[in-house]
Amino acid sequence: MFLKWFDNSLVNLSSSDKNKPDWGRAWPFAAMHLACFAAFWVGYSKTAIITAVVLYWVRIFSIGAFYHRYFSHKTFQANRFWQCIFAIMCMTSIQRGPLWWAAHHRDHHIISDKPDDPHSPIHTSFWWSHCGWFLSQKFFRYNPERIKDFSKFPELRFLDRYDTLVPFVLAVFLFVLGQSLNYFHPEYQTSGLQLLVWGFCISSVAVWHSTFSINSISHRFGIKAYPTKDNSRNSFILALFTMGEGWHNNHHHYPATAKQGFKWWQIDPTFYILVLFEKLHIIKNLKRLPKHI
Repeated sequence: MFLKWFDNSLVNLSSSDKNKPDWGRAWPFAAMHLACFAAFWVGYSKTAIITAVVLYWVRIFSIGAFYHRYFSHKTFQANRFWQCIFAIMCMTSIQRGPLWWAAHHRDHHIISDKPDDPHSPIHTSFWWSHCGWFLSQKFFRYNPERIKDFSKFPELRFLDRYDTLVPFVLAVFLFVLGQSLNYFHPEYQTSGLQLLVWGFCISSVAVWHSTFSINSISHRFGIKAYPTKDNSRNSFILALFTMGEGWHNNHHHYPATAKQGFKWWQIDPTFYILVLFEKLHIIKNLKRLPKHI
């Protein structure tokens, strides 16, 4: 069981009911939520809270910019080195590997809010669309035909196979950092366990539910600015928490652009940072919004 957490190729999906949870992954997901309550035991400090907030925004940006706008929709280009760095940044969010994430998201766009959509709240429940679908055995794997463009890179296949390796390294790093600060700089008033709870557990759970809300809330509540064939909605509040991902109806109307805030007042910090990345030559050919849209 322990090895299966690190090497997902060892997972045997033998249940006849594929909607049943994959408990090998489901109970650690639940345990992470429970671990957040350890904050009452380890306490808090300015250092721990800043760590949690910084990691939240870095990882929210990474999911929106790279897992979504790059790996899923290819709205800009990057060389192989930066592509690998992008994948590693996203994997700190503990949302599986880049191939798994992008393949399922491409499926979602093809059959959005239809009965076979992996996470439509229209044909299932809020719970299923929010997080039940990826905890099930049914969606543990992905369709390799959907992601041939990126699966040709061995480093991405490696990261996808060992999808808990990067989060494990982050957790160890935060614990060691906290212990080191406690020993060498006690004025920071933190510890290994405190940074682990705040920087890893609490921050990760916040990133999870902000990301999941785009699948669940954004297909139920909000403004439908464009007459798309699905039930996608725009939400200013979700856009704030997800750095622009909340303009979901815009995105479903025209997913081929890196910009999701179509109007001047629709804030899209992820796109603004990507523009900066393009100026710094980290990425190139960033797809803007066409005038006719």
